Amino acid sequence: MGGVGCATLVGCGSDDAVALNTAPTFVSGTIQRVVNDGTTNDLLTAGLGKTGLQSAVAPTITDAANPIASELRRLAIYNNYRALVDMTTNGGFGVLYGPNVDAGGVAGTSEGKIAGVEYIAYSDEGTGKQNVTMMVQIPSTFKPDSPCIVTAASSGSRGVYGAIATAGEWGLKKGCAVAYTDKGTGNGAHDLTSGTVFDINGRPSTTTAGAQFVATTPAGTVANNRVAFKQAHSQQNPEKDWGKYTLQAVKFALFALNEELAPKNGTASTVKFTPANTLVIASSVSNGGGAALMAGELDTENLIDGIAVGEPQIQPDGSGGATVKFGTATVTNGGKSLMDYTAQAMLYQPCAALAASVAAAPGVAFVNAAAGAGRCTSLAAKGLLTSTTTATQAEEALTKIRAAGWLPESDLLLASHFAFAIPAIAVTYINSYAQANVADSLCGYGFAATGADLKPTAFNPLTFLRVFANGNGIPATSGINIVNFSNPGGAILEGAGSASAGGKLDYNLDGAQCIAAKVTDATVAANIKAVQRSGKLQGKPTIIVHGRNDALVPVNHSSRPYVAQNKVNDANSKLTYVEVTNAQHFDAFIGNAALGGYDTRFIPLHVYFNRAMDAMYDHLQSGKALPPSQVVRTTPRGGAPGAAPAISAANVPAISATPTAADAITFSGTTLTIPQ
Repeated sequence: MGGVGCATLVGCGSDDAVALNTAPTFVSGTIQRVVNDGTTNDLLTAGLGKTGLQSAVAPTITDAANPIASELRRLAIYNNYRALVDMTTNGGFGVLYGPNVDAGGVAGTSEGKIAGVEYIAYSDEGTGKQNVTMMVQIPSTFKPDSPCIVTAASSGSRGVYGAIATAGEWGLKKGCAVAYTDKGTGNGAHDLTSGTVFDINGRPSTTTAGAQFVATTPAGTVANNRVAFKQAHSQQNPEKDWGKYTLQAVKFALFALNEELAPKNGTASTVKFTPANTLVIASSVSNGGGAALMAGELDTENLIDGIAVGEPQIQPDGSGGATVKFGTATVTNGGKSLMDYTAQAMLYQPCAALAASVAAAPGVAFVNAAAGAGRCTSLAAKGLLTSTTTATQAEEALTKIRAAGWLPESDLLLASHFAFAIPAIAVTYINSYAQANVADSLCGYGFAATGADLKPTAFNPLTFLRVFANGNGIPATSGINIVNFSNPGGAILEGAGSASAGGKLDYNLDGAQCIAAKVTDATVAANIKAVQRSGKLQGKPTIIVHGRNDALVPVNHSSRPYVAQNKVNDANSKLTYVEVTNAQHFDAFIGNAALGGYDTRFIPLHVYFNRAMDAMYDHLQSGKALPPSQVVRTTPRGGAPGAAPAISAANVPAISATPTAADAITFSGTTLTIPQ
């Protein structure tokens, strides 16, 4: 009963006082409750089942101009699933993971639909400007006598369903309630021209009350077809609060469980489920994994029992004096902030993509060779490269990237990452850290739809109505592109023009240099500092799995230095770190037919995320020891690009309970050592 006041008790002062269930104070507006029958609709697959999720044909909207909440939800779950894991059978879907694979890892013929109830509401501090979406899924298989909650903060900048394929699937199949949050990012888009915004269910509206996000713009702002996005333009740097929002999601889940399953006192629910009797695993991947670690550091109420995350985007603060060794060499170029290392990628990747040593890189054709060569020339003209030919400049740019902390194991990923990820992250995060207004067009960049002439244009309304379901929260997405508003010839699709001297086609080096320079701006630096963490997880049992080849969140800047800091700063550290060879950040790229070569070279890290979750659950429930820190050495599938053979157990060996000395990750004094 600790912390429960008389206002929430029946019979306060008596020996039989009963606590009544009340919504947490941060819950804002209406709490929605939807029952899913497990047939026509369900928690995990929105009624699509394993077959529907794997189908190349997306679910339809009955009335294209008037999508309803359940249809948008179904389309959002379909797209979020396919964005997070390899959906091909040969890659492991339906075999090693997926709705039809049970909690014990056995694949069956079931479609994997899970009945239950879904609660959804906003968290807000009272201003109406945060509107962080929270959701709780309670499966019909939930066991009140052995209650558990798994957190599922969204991956990347995705909406509230952005971890359904990872932590969501694992938790629901285990019979746990799943506590989701969009972390204050999500698909909160605002079309300045039409005034269209989106409600909590993703329905478009020109009414701002109850919207996920409404941009604040100075008087006299000219829309110019621009679109504001929540993470980029909320001016709140939501990343600093990802841990807080994850803890709020846990509290909202406890409230929902009590509403649903606790005994009643008259018509009111009592309090049956509390942090003291409910097992809570903080989880998720990428940004969601970072949010779970941040929550672990902030948890002063003992809400979280254990943490298990994959490829976390976590930014260590450099405290404690820890060092990292890779083999016998000390890592001297690690521990940089996300904005720092992403800015370096933005500068050098389009030139490095032309290096002969990475000519076989998957997706290299998506980098415009003429613009890439122009970038090489412009980098040399500005003294950022010293070589004199495109070929040697490209190799020098690749060397620059390695010097900035990337491993050689990431070389073959740089081209596809520049084509599909780096500009989006660089533009979104510099706006967020600068607390920029959409009207600022920071470094000349903005978001808009573009037409056949590559210039900003009004949206196709039917496309924009599906931003919630189709988008990922970080343009380019769902028909919304990054636009270079500083192009000398007028605003144009980023990469198609240039703000550089002489109008050179060079992927807009001036814009990339501006972003790099902004990293040391006072506001940006302060907001970067606000998101960095010490590694003090308060002795909570923790497992981190990360792919060695990760080119988006390189291990030298994230997991490795964070683990080292934890070992120095957390006196009772219980952290296991598992680094997986031949694994990278985007499992969904493995099965992408346009990126042949991912399938032959890389195994799905998702397999190891599930194994980390299993290990943490067994540790918390039965006391089974966590595995030691180690390198897991996998075997790529090989074969022809785009036609790799089916994955097998031999490709993805288990996390060992007794790793060999050659694979053991060790810590001594202040040094973490990772074997090569």
